[in-house]
Amino acid sequence: MAISFVDNFVLTIDGKKVASSETKDVINPATEEPFAVAPIATPQHLEDAVNAASRALPSWSATPVEKRQEMLSNLGDLVARHLQQFAELLSKEVGKPKAAAGKEVGGLVAWLKAAVSHSLPDETIVDTPQRKVVVRYVPLGVCAAITPWNFPLTLMAWKLVPALVTGNCLIVKPSPFAPLGTLKFGELAQQVLPPGVLSVLSGNDELGPWISKHPGIAKISLTGSVGTGKKAMASAASTLKRVTLELGGNDAAVVLDDVDPKAIAPKLFRGSFMNTGQVCVAMKRIYIHENVYEAVRDALVEYAKTVKVGDPLDPSNEVGPVQNQMQFEKVKIFFDDCDQNGYKFALGGKLVEHRKGYFLPITIIDNPPELSKIVQEEPFGPIVPLLRWNEEDDVVKRANDTNLGLAASVWSNDLDRAQNIARRLEAGTVWINEVQTTHWDQPFGGFKQSGVGVEHSKHGLYSWVNIQSLTLNRALL
Repeated sequence: MAISFVDNFVLTIDGKKVASSETKDVINPATEEPFAVAPIATPQHLEDAVNAASRALPSWSATPVEKRQEMLSNLGDLVARHLQQFAELLSKEVGKPKAAAGKEVGGLVAWLKAAVSHSLPDETIVDTPQRKVVVRYVPLGVCAAITPWNFPLTLMAWKLVPALVTGNCLIVKPSPFAPLGTLKFGELAQQVLPPGVLSVLSGNDELGPWISKHPGIAKISLTGSVGTGKKAMASAASTLKRVTLELGGNDAAVVLDDVDPKAIAPKLFRGSFMNTGQVCVAMKRIYIHENVYEAVRDALVEYAKTVKVGDPLDPSNEVGPVQNQMQFEKVKIFFDDCDQNGYKFALGGKLVEHRKGYFLPITIIDNPPELSKIVQEEPFGPIVPLLRWNEEDDVVKRANDTNLGLAASVWSNDLDRAQNIARRLEAGTVWINEVQTTHWDQPFGGFKQSGVGVEHSKHGLYSWVNIQSLTLNRALL
């Protein structure tokens, strides 16, 4: 059954399309103009979604895991048939270039199809003539996913697949800045999933706290800022909800002195500026050995000049706008701070006044002070500092000198040396000679204030279940 991707955006509750009397304009960040209207969920809508999930839970949790896996895989096939419509919607609401938007939708399909490899079967740990002990993995119940605006479909999939495959029912709340793709996914999913198993509620800033405090919700999985994560965790404490939090990062990249500057430049560029730098695991600080500093800097600048910034619907543009006005204004503060402090701009820095859209130039700061704002904080936009180093102990100390620890990377042709540095970095994921690669079998989570718990792999699945020890004494009474 076909659905429209151009209008009629609705909530999904209990398998049904539900309208709301209150709505919100969704802004195209490339034009600063509204192009669609999203519904705003009320407390009653949330109550209805929780009640529907509670009714669906007994049957869904009792459904054989193979059947749940099959449904999710079939949902992946259904999304694939609408890939271009989802991608165009993402381009308009997130500002993603067409190729990047298509890649995100393709990732959603791949994650759904991978559900067939996700399960937590019972484990027999004792089996003697006298006694048997089985470890069971029991669904938590009604859960919620709170997702951000930078990768609305990818990061929804990271939560939805493990939640549903382990037998939970899920309520998804997308960001108010980019709710449309998720709303359409929720509508489409009802062609595959039983009513109540998945609800999608878009809303304003009040909806998240309502979810965090709701006594009928057993767990929240949230991707967002550190500040948002702290608020959600505090609210969840009132009912002792489980939480998985994937929060911000100030990811360091360490470049050794044996790299080929021209070969590494495209990799550093994409690691820093993909999705306009709006990636939790984007390179936020690039430490380059002093022996190759100028050569790598110049090669990176030269490569960056070949990349076009502009309307994401134009396939020749590889970098789009910042996603929303609030983030646009936050990132501009970093530009202004660098300018006011006299830091050297190797590239960019000058804003185009009176241009429509939340566009900022690709900007590279040349060796600012270690204690500068651009080094110490996460801009989440198209600006990155390059910094010199010459001693391994020093660069490891500088890379670790942050209260965040989401990801990091090391770049070298000496793999032993690179691994020695990587093992000393305080981050949940450390890549060597690659960046931003994830997989459903690879645990993903942050150290320090970058998160609580992990997603993906069996370790991520464990966060969606209660662990029950079932013991049997075979002696007759």
